[in-house]
Amino acid sequence: MRRLVLGTGAIAMAVAIGFTVLTGWPIGAMPSSELYNLTGDVSRGAYLARASGCIACHTNAEGGSPLAGGVELNTPFGTLFSPNLTTDKEHGIGDWNVEQFAVAVRQGISPEGQPYYPAFTYPFYADFTDQDIVDLWSAFQTVPPVDAPSRQPEMAFPFNQRAALKLWRGLYQFDPQTEPVEGKSDAWNRGRWLVEGATHCAACHTTRNLLGGRKIDTAKFAGSDMLPGGGKAPPIDTDTLAERGWDAGSLAYALQTGITPSGDAFGNAMGEVVLFGTQFLSTDDLAAMAEYLMDLPN
Repeated sequence: MRRLVLGTGAIAMAVAIGFTVLTGWPIGAMPSSELYNLTGDVSRGAYLARASGCIACHTNAEGGSPLAGGVELNTPFGTLFSPNLTTDKEHGIGDWNVEQFAVAVRQGISPEGQPYYPAFTYPFYADFTDQDIVDLWSAFQTVPPVDAPSRQPEMAFPFNQRAALKLWRGLYQFDPQTEPVEGKSDAWNRGRWLVEGATHCAACHTTRNLLGGRKIDTAKFAGSDMLPGGGKAPPIDTDTLAERGWDAGSLAYALQTGITPSGDAFGNAMGEVVLFGTQFLSTDDLAAMAEYLMDLPN
């Protein structure tokens, strides 16, 4: 019995030590010092914010102020609430600097050094350039402050332990495949940058495992039934789209209007994607996304 007690105590101590080490394990890297030497383009930043889903995810459709947060996300691991991204100094990002903003957007790390839950689609923004970041930052500086506290996540143990997210990141944080492909058209490569990066289509349309990690090697764009709130996203791989009657023209039109080839309309999450995001994209960018999706690399 004593040996059992000692063994249990040793395990508990090892777990405690391991968690302490994990908590203190630093993550995140300092961004380029060139950020302060660049001039932001507010219009381009606002466009990129639309494309990246910032408005849709951080604006409560039930009467909320733009980017004031409060959107509820029910996941298998607990409930999250999108935070306030206005310039309010107490409840928003009004006391941040551009370096902290860059680390948050590209690395998913808060100014306090804590990892964000991956409901925030930061892995898809990892390849944003310094100019992209400065443009976004400039656009966010024009958002009026809203005195609305961000709600804390309601996650059950062990998912409420943010330090454990460091292990999750090591397993499932993949670099976005946004780099240009030689031999492809400029439009196709622009579509690749948008689909694989800014518009983060794979966040909803890729199958996930029990820990919420994307199966990018075996089921990328194969659809998912793990959307917040219990929703489902259909497969959008090239073969499935073609089999279901889609082509580049109808896909670009649907991303602009929300109307499918059958005359039906997108609903739920995809409806919001169009309402707050893709309807504001240029016709060239919509055509580029459609070209890429209808010719996905194997």
